[in-house]
Amino acid sequence: MHRLADKVALISGAARGMGASEARLFAKEGAEVVLGDILVDDATKVVEEIRMNGGEAISVRLDVTKETNWKDAIATTIRQFGKLNVLVNNAGISGVRARVENTTLHDWNRVMEVNATGVFLGTKMGIPAIRQSGGGSIINVSSVLGLVGSHTGSPEYVTSKGAIRLFTKMVALQYAKEGIRVNSVHPGSIITPMTEQAYSDPELSRSLVSRTPMGRWGKPDEVAYGVLYLASDESSFVTGAELVIDGGWSAQ
Repeated sequence: MHRLADKVALISGAARGMGASEARLFAKEGAEVVLGDILVDDATKVVEEIRMNGGEAISVRLDVTKETNWKDAIATTIRQFGKLNVLVNNAGISGVRARVENTTLHDWNRVMEVNATGVFLGTKMGIPAIRQSGGGSIINVSSVLGLVGSHTGSPEYVTSKGAIRLFTKMVALQYAKEGIRVNSVHPGSIITPMTEQAYSDPELSRSLVSRTPMGRWGKPDEVAYGVLYLASDESSFVTGAELVIDGGWSAQ
């Protein structure tokens, strides 16, 4: 029995990294998947791969900072597959490593708009469609840095991921009685295209690994399986929760 049989999922930022891993896994587990991303060519390649493996998927251009893009993506999802059961707000960007006094307003606004406002818009636009399907699951991808601070990180990134955490809890409380579950996922250091620069820098990579009790970087699939659990009916009594997938980073 497939874990996401008869479910339709929309995943933002699905062209690469964790989003692409989630899309492949969701399709493997029986979901019809819509991959939303501004990287249309990369998303199309993932769709082709899913179809070659017997899955059902389409891609849509999705700039998560644009409300009209969200409307179009959800309308396309319903037109193609008839409903929406699962929304994964996965899209995000990194910030600039700097002290607060050296952080520009431009950098702050850019990261907050994608990471925090993008999750707000996706959730706002996704709720009516999920309600119409009789309930479902929203998963917001935050970060371990949405739980703990970082003296060497990016102020705007840490703040945006912390905002996702509390926004998730508020939405979970507002919609619990409607059968709409909302949870956040908090990955640690995961090897993705977004973290390639850090992973490729020996000194920085060693520093990040040294803070991880398991002593290594995580893999996108290790996050995807956690997201799969929250998308499935196996987590039917889980809402407003934080699923931490960080190799022990935040346990210290």
